[in-house]
Amino acid sequence: MSANKAPLPIIGRVRWRCYLLLGCYLASACSLMAGPDWQASLSQEPAGNFPPLRPWHGKYVFGWSGFTAATAELRFSRLEPDQCQVEASGRTTGLARALWRYDVSYRAQANAVGLRPIESSQTDVYRAKKITTHLVFNSAGVQRTRSETPPPAAGQSKSKDWPFPNLFDLQTSALYLRSQPLQAKSVYRLVVYPATNAYVATATVLGRERLSVRAGTYNAIKIDLQLHKIGKNLDLQPHRKFRRAAIWVSDDTDRLVLRIEAQVFIGTVFAELQSVVFDEPQD
Repeated sequence: MSANKAPLPIIGRVRWRCYLLLGCYLASACSLMAGPDWQASLSQEPAGNFPPLRPWHGKYVFGWSGFTAATAELRFSRLEPDQCQVEASGRTTGLARALWRYDVSYRAQANAVGLRPIESSQTDVYRAKKITTHLVFNSAGVQRTRSETPPPAAGQSKSKDWPFPNLFDLQTSALYLRSQPLQAKSVYRLVVYPATNAYVATATVLGRERLSVRAGTYNAIKIDLQLHKIGKNLDLQPHRKFRRAAIWVSDDTDRLVLRIEAQVFIGTVFAELQSVVFDEPQD
């Protein structure tokens, strides 16, 4: 009988150690999510010395399960030697448009040397309303102005200041990442303010592979992207609609976004490069 009881203390100790390890893991994860300690993990590297992106314009298609639901056109240009701009417009198409009418236009200007945002404007047009969001960035943070047509009962426009140094927007976060070496297993963590909220974006380089998209076949760099919303007390919160995404960029001197596969609340959606034309020849 003693021989049958002997293993029980060993099993108990093993189980206790497993619980302890699990508890330590959860505690460390909760401390990252609950407080501002995540700020120490942000990428401190300046913009890299990768060749600057040359002016180009192209088209993307969007959808899910192989079904195309929207299209977009994008143009990247140089306004001055030290200033760049991206302009984009998109709309739902076909059956998706019959179910959900949506048009969007976006414009953003940035410092092309330090890769810091200057300002951006986005207009979202739905079947029954239009929302315009304007962001003005400086070294101390961002000022957001948001208006809606027809105006809601609460008022015509809303302004909000969010103080946080060295913010990125959509354009500059993409330009910053493409400027880096992007070696396998490298991790980059940025604070991005795309429209109405701030997020911690964690980009992990998974490796290189060959990828075919509508625009052609490319050597590509695969990147994993995760987002956490920054709360009022600088705590990190799960994104309610976005889980994670895989992003492929061309492994060449252009490093264009070729494809995005994002896991969101409705399933897996994609964006894919359909065509691209460069406005100047490659050096």
